[in-house]
Amino acid sequence: MSELFNLWKSGLQKTSKAAFGRISNILGATEITPDVWDELEALLLQSDVGVKAAGRILDQLKQVVGESGLTKKADLDVALTAILKSMLVLAPPDEAVNSKPKVILVVGVNGSGKTTTIGKLGSRYKAQGSTVVFGAADTFRAAASEQLMAWGARSGIEVIRGEPDSDAGAVAYNTVQYGAQKAADIVLVDTAGRLHTRFNLMEELKKVHRVLGKAMPGAPHQVLLVLDATTGQNAIQQAKVFKEAVSVNGVILTKLDSSAKGGVAFSIAEDLKLPILFAGLGEKAEDLVPFEPESFIESLLNQG
Repeated sequence: MSELFNLWKSGLQKTSKAAFGRISNILGATEITPDVWDELEALLLQSDVGVKAAGRILDQLKQVVGESGLTKKADLDVALTAILKSMLVLAPPDEAVNSKPKVILVVGVNGSGKTTTIGKLGSRYKAQGSTVVFGAADTFRAAASEQLMAWGARSGIEVIRGEPDSDAGAVAYNTVQYGAQKAADIVLVDTAGRLHTRFNLMEELKKVHRVLGKAMPGAPHQVLLVLDATTGQNAIQQAKVFKEAVSVNGVILTKLDSSAKGGVAFSIAEDLKLPILFAGLGEKAEDLVPFEPESFIESLLNQG
């Protein structure tokens, strides 16, 4: 078993034990009765798959069972795995950027792990040989700037920041300008965590998005939304507002190792049509890994 798969397996223990690990046992019944489907639906909802996604999973599995007459547990496991995987395989945002730097705007609510995620992402890109610049455009929370500075010092990444409570748009603009002057490969712009229900704060975020486009035509090239897996279906409501406000085109799902609600990944795909690009499976920088639907699903279902 590979080291990365081991990381997925250990990181998803809580979700697997809470609900998903029991699903394959249900499908091992000698006869698929209405009660079995009801129990399966209940488990999917308990693991925060969401009503819409759970309905799609059940409909497709019922169709397979009806058409193929499957009764063996192994065959049903294979069918379920294929259905779940098909839901999560979505096209990632276009990576092509005609000129340097590639500008990535990172957004999310308070406490989602946004600034830490930016630090981990920067470390990852730096280790891959890219030159990276951080923009500390969360000027509302002094600790965010200090946190990003610490990540920058640790990874050898320059950080552009402003004074506390200074204009976030100006910091974002200056970061892109600096990144262009230095011919950096990637600029990662942090933003203040904000509740999706606060209209004025979402308007400020829209302004930062617009300013990035003025600093460099076409920017931001990616808008990544950091979602905390432990919040379950609440994360979906947050995502809908952010997607509408700043055209989010990818998700980073944090704290999967702390959550029994990993099923929210299927709601993100089904309800929002957004690809999950990275997953947080632990505290260390290397525990932020590219999202792998197959490893994710096998770990949820206690396979492998």
